[in-house]
Amino acid sequence: MNLNLLPEMIVKIFFLIGVVALPIIIVWLNNRKKINETNQRTQIVLAAIEKNAETDVEDLLKKMAPQKTLLKEKLLTKLLWGGILTLLGLALTIFGCYLIAGRGNNNNPFTLFGALLLPVGIAFLINYYVGKKVLAKEIEAEEKKMATQA
Repeated sequence: MNLNLLPEMIVKIFFLIGVVALPIIIVWLNNRKKINETNQRTQIVLAAIEKNAETDVEDLLKKMAPQKTLLKEKLLTKLLWGGILTLLGLALTIFGCYLIAGRGNNNNPFTLFGALLLPVGIAFLINYYVGKKVLAKEIEAEEKKMATQA
């Protein structure tokens, strides 16, 4: 075996692991998680029925169902990510420009990554403000619904 080919083989192995094996493992783990959650719910419902035959199964399943995320929470998540990505993109761009000005080296990845993150962050912020304006009535209706349930 030629030792000069060893680094190339290692790169190919990591590439195969990252491109082929990792996505398959992620999907498999996600499916196992869903199956386990379903099995746990089933066991709880069966135990409740065994102890009390008059148990309302539909009501029990509604109580056990995972909470839906509210529109307001989704919008606040977009605001958070928009702020983080915008500031990170701005900081990387400024740092990259500083390196270009100081060293005269145009081959740094900071300006590229900053230039990619900045518009994504701005898009999240725009999405937040537009969503806040468009979904104002739905958010208000959700808040009233939550107030009546509590």
